[in-house]
Amino acid sequence: MAKDLGHVWKALSDPTRREILDLLRDGPRQTTEIVDNFPKLSRFGVMKHLESLRKAGLVKTRTEGRRRINSLNAAPIREILERWIGKYEAYWSNTLLRVKESAESEASAKQKPKNKRA
Repeated sequence: MAKDLGHVWKALSDPTRREILDLLRDGPRQTTEIVDNFPKLSRFGVMKHLESLRKAGLVKTRTEGRRRINSLNAAPIREILERWIGKYEAYWSNTLLRVKESAESEASAKQKPKNKRA
């Protein structure tokens, strides 16, 4: 039976959480840096979003002294990709390849000079 990914979907359903993940995609960040990127939210609000992402396994946090460093854990997203998109990957790759070949063939045919009769 497939692993239950409901907690990941729930975490990804919130736009603020997705923005936090976008920040972490560029590299690890201190919690303070993340909070500073959301001036309309309280520190407490951002911390709640981070906690939801941690529970879903999307964010890993390590402590260095008084600093908390957060980093993206893409493994749950990869599981979603493999479960929901992976089986269609080969089909779409082949389809896109055929479209590319067709477009290149048409472009090549249009570029060939036509024989002119004098």
